[in-house]
Amino acid sequence: MLIYDRYDVWQVSPDGSSAKNLTDGVGRRDKIAFRYVRLDPKERSIDPAKPLLLHAENEETRDSGFYRDRINGGLPEKLVMGAKDFNNPTKAKDADVLMFTASRFDEFPDIWVTGPDFKNLKKVSSGDAQRVQFNWGSGELVSFKNADGVPLKGLLLKPDNFDPKKKYPMIVYIYERLSQGLHAFRNPAPGTSINPTYYVSNGYLIFMPDIVYTTGYPGQSAMKCVLPGIQAVVDKGFVDENAIGIQGHSWGGYQIAYMVTQTNRFKAAAPGAAVSNMTSAYSGIRWGSGLPRQFQYEHSQSRIGGSLWEYPMRYFENSPLFHTDKVQTPLLMINNDEDDAVPWYQGIEFFLALRRLNKEAYMFSYNGEKHGLRKRINQKDYAHRLQEFFDHFLKGAPAPEWMEKGIPYLQREKEKEKYRVADQDEHPR
Repeated sequence: MLIYDRYDVWQVSPDGSSAKNLTDGVGRRDKIAFRYVRLDPKERSIDPAKPLLLHAENEETRDSGFYRDRINGGLPEKLVMGAKDFNNPTKAKDADVLMFTASRFDEFPDIWVTGPDFKNLKKVSSGDAQRVQFNWGSGELVSFKNADGVPLKGLLLKPDNFDPKKKYPMIVYIYERLSQGLHAFRNPAPGTSINPTYYVSNGYLIFMPDIVYTTGYPGQSAMKCVLPGIQAVVDKGFVDENAIGIQGHSWGGYQIAYMVTQTNRFKAAAPGAAVSNMTSAYSGIRWGSGLPRQFQYEHSQSRIGGSLWEYPMRYFENSPLFHTDKVQTPLLMINNDEDDAVPWYQGIEFFLALRRLNKEAYMFSYNGEKHGLRKRINQKDYAHRLQEFFDHFLKGAPAPEWMEKGIPYLQREKEKEKYRVADQDEHPR
């Protein structure tokens, strides 16, 4: 059977008595992750006499492509490799013809065809013809070290016609590791989080730093990675330090809610579906699956390392709610009433604490929506709120009426009609 380590493909006997590195350590040597491509969806076993097609991705540069290898020996042979996301390989049923997609941040994932040797590549779709009509931007990797000296990378997206002599507002978007999305093509569309393509095309920098964690200290782990990552970009000289915002959803939202209790680095922050109180969330259930929430905090994504009774101070220290008095950053929050992953009362707890302490905060909750927005009208509505929020604090645009007067409950559906614009008018300018 075939198994993987971080980089290479191994042939291992079922009883574990023997193991052979099929890619001969090339993956680990060159920081390339090799993965077997199953071209026949009905395939249940691998013919050792036939060559293997491997997808390859360089962990340092995020270049990708395809290699060929054989079970019976020989080094993996590079077929195609480049600064793109080569993906979705498929083989014709009755011909030696392969089809795949190739994309970058600024290149639509058009369809290509080739033979098994990948020597003659032919593009057979032209989706990128629509994209070139718009300002789109470009992506690059930024290297930095976190506060503990761990080497990390971040994805920096820059506008078209970028001028390094100018100062740009920047929005930081976080989750965990995002730099692998360097060559991901991102359609401009509304949603629950910022759309990087739209913001870049409207004069923002977008930065997505990778985050690594120390068990027991998820909030501080984010601080130790995100802030040095931001500084690495600021040191390049083209960021307006007084116009840095941050946005994230779910786990990203939690980390933002924590960070704004510890730093005033951000001019504005938009934590979405954030857990604010780990102690009250701990003994709940995930309504979508029915699973208890304890596992998530103890040993899953929240990484506390044990139960509430083993480490009560860890739960307290990592809960933004208990440090709300330190918040100095204006916040825009979204917590929907049917969220089946993060209970919406987590947003209510945080928002009411912020309001009680006279902090500037705005909370949106869309009736009937779950963890992420699904209804198009709600996606459009919140996308516009996000844009107006960041434009006000990072670009100096006038505050929209909803920030100054709020939105009466009975007017909420009528309020959304303001943003019912034709889809063709929503493309990047």
